[in-house]
Amino acid sequence: MAELEEEKPKKRKRIAGKRELVAVSFSPEDKITIEEPLIKRIGKLADMLGYKVYLVGGYIRDYYLNKPRKDYDFTVVGDGIEFAKEVALQFKTKAIIYERYHTAMTPIDGITCEFVSTRKEYYEKHTRKPIVTEGKLEDDIRRRDFTINAMAASINKENFGNLQDPYNGKKDLEYKILRTPLDPFTTFNDDPLRMLRAARFAAQLGFHLDPNTMNAIRRLKDRIEIISQERIKEELLLIMASPVPSTGFKIMASTGLLEFIFPEVFRLGGVEIVYNNNAEYAHKDVFYHSIKVLDNVAEQTGNIWLRMAALLHDVAKPKVKRFNKETGWTFHGHEELGARMIEDIFRRMKFPIEPVAYVEKMVRLHQRPMSLVEDGVTDSAVRRLAFHAGDDLEDLFTLCKADITTRNPELQDKFLSNYDNLFKKVLEIQEKDRLREFQSPVRGDEIMAITNLPPSRIIGFLKGNIEEAILDGDIPNDYDIAKEYFLANKDKWIRQYQEQEQA
Repeated sequence: MAELEEEKPKKRKRIAGKRELVAVSFSPEDKITIEEPLIKRIGKLADMLGYKVYLVGGYIRDYYLNKPRKDYDFTVVGDGIEFAKEVALQFKTKAIIYERYHTAMTPIDGITCEFVSTRKEYYEKHTRKPIVTEGKLEDDIRRRDFTINAMAASINKENFGNLQDPYNGKKDLEYKILRTPLDPFTTFNDDPLRMLRAARFAAQLGFHLDPNTMNAIRRLKDRIEIISQERIKEELLLIMASPVPSTGFKIMASTGLLEFIFPEVFRLGGVEIVYNNNAEYAHKDVFYHSIKVLDNVAEQTGNIWLRMAALLHDVAKPKVKRFNKETGWTFHGHEELGARMIEDIFRRMKFPIEPVAYVEKMVRLHQRPMSLVEDGVTDSAVRRLAFHAGDDLEDLFTLCKADITTRNPELQDKFLSNYDNLFKKVLEIQEKDRLREFQSPVRGDEIMAITNLPPSRIIGFLKGNIEEAILDGDIPNDYDIAKEYFLANKDKWIRQYQEQEQA
């Protein structure tokens, strides 16, 4: 494996306020075609100011993968922050400086340009923040996570587009392999988040990890604990957003990393076997079922929170799992308990709180359509499903269809057909009875005015009785009829509530 030639020291001299270029000897294996005008202008500025600047990492990787290059990462030999300031001045924008990491972010015409000084960085054993020191171009390349990200291309005029690929990253792209530039134990010790990034890149790109990389993650998995939850969260969400999220979860599971990253999902794995009357009873592996459902949803939508609901739809099964000698394994109530677990999971994982109610709803209702199909469809049951699903009805059915993971094609077709028929019926009733975002036509303030009751739980109880009557089909979703129904029953309901409170 070819090593980068070290930069030869050269005495600098000031020429009309500029710096003479530091000589770098190139033996490029390839040359890339850089067409973006912005990069060319930054290269001209680098020449004028006497900086050696390289495009690095994702730009080069995505160039060879024929993927869009949205943002640009540059490595600057010398002071990257000072060069970023010059770029910001030239393009009339502002450089956001991160002194500790020797980096600066400069937005230009909707594109984020990151400038990094050539550097070395490593983590001390118990710290979450890297120690960063000045380095050379070869230091900067070798510190990167994977060979496919350890390529650099000059943007200086004398060798514009010349590629530096000392770790054969281009070849690894061709063979879809994820390897580390250095020994993986060194690379992952320096930054343990790279173990999770390995799972992320595999999921995003459809690559596989070489055996040494997998083994290093198995050996160092507990070191992920020094990494902040915020950084872990970002990588997890990128895995969730990838074309085949299960790829990342399988890597995390097989290396043991998942136990530290997402323990609730880790505990879904495994199959418990019980022997009863010389018969063997085993349930399906809930982990592999869940990531299959996740992939099924990912084929249909980029909605990250519906994907999360797919991953977590059976999250409570280990808590409610029971063996019944008559019926085998049961998981009664897992959907309700799972919904109650969602907020705690989101807070611990530092996911945004806003989607919690949506994910809770999906988890809570994911069994409901199947139970309607199996038990027979009544207008009342359909009306309740329409009410509880609201505007998320289509997402719920996407999840329910994804939950069909049987390998029997005839059975699968039967389930899908049943769901399609049920969905049409629910949609018809939802529109006919105006059940989207439905609530009692008689509102709480009016109930308080009629009954002279203060704001309290009894108001919700009275509203709930009106809603139940509409959902049961006893009265239509109409204000005048609902109010008349309330006036006729309010005294009885108040007595019922008081009796319940006293009991």
